Amino acid sequence: MIRVALADDHELVRMGLRVLIEREEDITVVGEVSSGRAALDLLRRDRPDILLLDLRMPGMDGLETLRTIAADRELEQTRVIVVTTFEIDQYVFEALQAGAAGFILKDTAPDELVRAIRVVAGGEALLSPSVTRRVVSMFNRKVAPTAAPVGGLDELTERERQMVAWVTTGYSNEEIAKELVVSPATVRTHVSRAMVKLHARSRAQLVVVAMRAGLTIER
Repeated sequence: MIRVALADDHELVRMGLRVLIEREEDITVVGEVSSGRAALDLLRRDRPDILLLDLRMPGMDGLETLRTIAADRELEQTRVIVVTTFEIDQYVFEALQAGAAGFILKDTAPDELVRAIRVVAGGEALLSPSVTRRVVSMFNRKVAPTAAPVGGLDELTERERQMVAWVTTGYSNEEIAKELVVSPATVRTHVSRAMVKLHARSRAQLVVVAMRAGLTIER
């Protein structure tokens, strides 16, 4: 059973998420809160597998909450999916850097939300192509001009560079494997090795590192 916690200051949003999630036999909601501090208390008490986190909350916002989670080794087993309207959020890029495992838009189709939870619970990260394109656009517009050099880039093999670039498309390992006519295991191996060399804690964070290094593919 995948255990999910909800953190959003809008009760109606939490209610909608709960209804969608609890239709599934293998996913359950273990708690819901309306603030970042309450989310941390919930995580420490109930240790859910997944936290669906809104970025815009009063008091301790989602970004500060995410950074606190990333810095606390006792909470590292909980993976965070940011649930956002995206267009109005100012800190999406920072959330990626802080280690969010995925992003879901609040108007996402119900089936995609459930799929995201299962993918992230299975150890993958989820950045849909549409969200990734916006992140790349945001990076190029706001961050690229002052981006710092990326450490570990010279350690990557050519194949690892290629895989890192493909990660920025938002494609899954299976989708990348299909494009390159290799096995998903091959993709997974090269991506994992690149993450270690580039000190990326998650696949989502690898997207940030790849963009800083200029390793992208136009789709």
